[in-house]
This record gives sequence, C-alpha cells and structure tokens, in this order.
Amino acid sequence: MLNAEAVSRAKTRHIEIAKPFDDELGPLKLLPGIWKNTNADVPFGWNCIALPFVTDPPPAGFNYRLMVNHYRETLQFFTADKGAPNRGIARGAGGPSDLDQLVVALDYQQLVEQVAVDEFPKSGPDLATDKLADPGAAIHHEPGLFLYMTNHTTDGINIARLGTVPHGDSLLALGRFDAAVDIFDGPPQIPAVNGFPEGVLVPRDDTAGGADDLLTPLESLYMGPYKHFHDNPFFGTVPAGTPGFPGFNPVHPEELLRGAQPEPGKVKRTTRLDMTTSATEAAGILNIPFIVKHANATSMNATFWIMELDEPGVDDEPKLLMQYLQVVMLDFFPRRDGIPGLIGWPHVSINTLEKVANVEQDAEVLTSDEY
Repeated sequence: MLNAEAVSRAKTRHIEIAKPFDDELGPLKLLPGIWKNTNADVPFGWNCIALPFVTDPPPAGFNYRLMVNHYRETLQFFTADKGAPNRGIARGAGGPSDLDQLVVALDYQQLVEQVAVDEFPKSGPDLATDKLADPGAAIHHEPGLFLYMTNHTTDGINIARLGTVPHGDSLLALGRFDAAVDIFDGPPQIPAVNGFPEGVLVPRDDTAGGADDLLTPLESLYMGPYKHFHDNPFFGTVPAGTPGFPGFNPVHPEELLRGAQPEPGKVKRTTRLDMTTSATEAAGILNIPFIVKHANATSMNATFWIMELDEPGVDDEPKLLMQYLQVVMLDFFPRRDGIPGLIGWPHVSINTLEKVANVEQDAEVLTSDEY
C-alpha cells in the first residue's frame, strides 16, 4: 500500500520517468531501467514454438513444424504513471460512498532479435536461405504496461500485465503479489515445465482401449519433431561441447534457466512477479480472426524473477539480474486423445537479462510536467 503522503499525491495523478527502488511502485520497484543480454553474440534467450505447416502424408507427415530460436533481447521500463483512478461506489449499511482505486502503471517495451534458428521438419530445402533465419531478424516486439493496484483489490489480485503483439494479440494477465512469499533470500527455484502439447497421447494398443496404457510422447510418431530436438538439442551460437551446457531441449525448456543462474551465495534476495491470463474470467487474450482460426493464442503464464546480487551494478544500485519463464498456449488441430477440442501447443520463452542502465532523467519521455 502507498503511504498517506503518496496517496495524497497520487490523487493528482503524476506521470514521470520511472526511478528504480521507488517504493511508490510497490512490487514493480526493481523494474525501471534498461535490461539486456550482456553477451549479444551468445545470449541467454531461447524459445520454441510449434507452427501449422503442410508436410508429407502420414506416417511421415505431421502438419506442423517445431521451431527453436536463440535470441537476444532488450526490455525497457521507462515511464511511471502514478495514481490512475478507477471510480466506484461502496454500498454499505451507512449508505453509498465514493470508492476510488488508485493504480500505478509502469510502461515497458520488449524487443527480441534472433541470433540462430532451427526447425524440424524443414520448411524449405535450406533454412539458411530464408530471410527469416537471418541473424538479427526481428522476431518479437511488445509494448505494454505492468500495473500495481494499490488499494481496493479484488480476490487479492494486485498486479497485472497488459501487452500487445503486432501479430494481432492483446493480453491481460493478473497476479497476486504477497511480499511475505514473493520476496525471499537467495536465488529462485525454477519449476519444471512440460514442453509437450496437450491432447496428443493415444492408447498404446487401440484395440485394447486401455486409456491407462498410453504411448509416452517420445514413443509417438506424431511427436517426431519433439523427439528430434530431444535427441539433438539446439545449441544456437553456443559452441558444441561447451562444459556444463546441454543445449536447448524443448521437452524440458526450463533447464537452461537453472544453468544461467549465478552462484547461490551471490544472490542476496529475489522478487517474484507471477501473472497469468487464467487468474479469473476477467483476464485473457484477444486475437484477430486469422489467429483465432489457425493458431489461437488462448492462455499465457509468465513468471519474472528479479535477483539482487551482492556486488555493485548500475549507479549506486546492487547488480540486478532478471530471469523469466513464459508459456503461451496455441490451440490448433483436433485433439488426438478422444477428448473434444483442439491440441494445446506450448510456446515457451526463457531468458536471463541484466540491468545495464537507468533511464536518464532528461530522456525524451512524455511526463505530466510537459502537459
């Protein structure tokens, strides 16, 4: 919660260049500034995505291809909008009264460029001749807002992310931040992620009809693209044989996050921001008609871990590292397990970023002082 002085000031609504470690930003106070992969040639960004794609007839064909990217990223948090008011009415025994919720917003812009790419099956005779495979090709751009609802929350929901993607998607993800749980000593424990699509497993023997005896994903011919990268992990620009680097495996996409963490003794504490479009019916994703028809983005779960290290960083701050794990489900093709609906294909993105700069106070960012 904002203190009384901050609330009084927020009632006037103030837009300013975001300052790091500003308590008025609440759970978002470590985010302001510019975050990058410090080694642009061998960054820590990786993702995998299944895409509809016409292939040969069965059994060789899958009608999808699995693409893996090695990428670098810039993530910027520039402007703080403090005290955006939401108006309401409280209805109590004493009669109705004004009820105003105050929201703090922190804008962001995410830019992602690939440094290497592979896929199976191949979409052409030589992926290297495809301009989409060029190092430096833009593969993601997302402007948006992180929100902190300072008061009058509903069901404990006090953080949110609003994002827009040029493919034609917009999202609202919600979260419940509890400082007693989401700020902790040491590095985070990265949870396991199931990289396989939902709705593809079939009985080992169709004639037996035994749903208790399913083919494992890697036994299924239909999961051939996943087995390919499970057996041949993607190294991107990392030299093969690099000690301690197993390559990116879309079956277990979170593993490289664990390997990118600093030594536990160097991490003083971690702040976790966990948001999902499945939090309530109010959250969700909206898409343009083409996406809905062909590969509908239906849900997103994203967790950000911001680590404060026991060493100097930007200006007088401690060194800050950010890791994130994001899973967007894309629905296409009828399920193969006898359950109605579409197969859910996980589009998984992971990265480890370092804060490299603060926003200069004389930067060309529109503030309320300029109105």
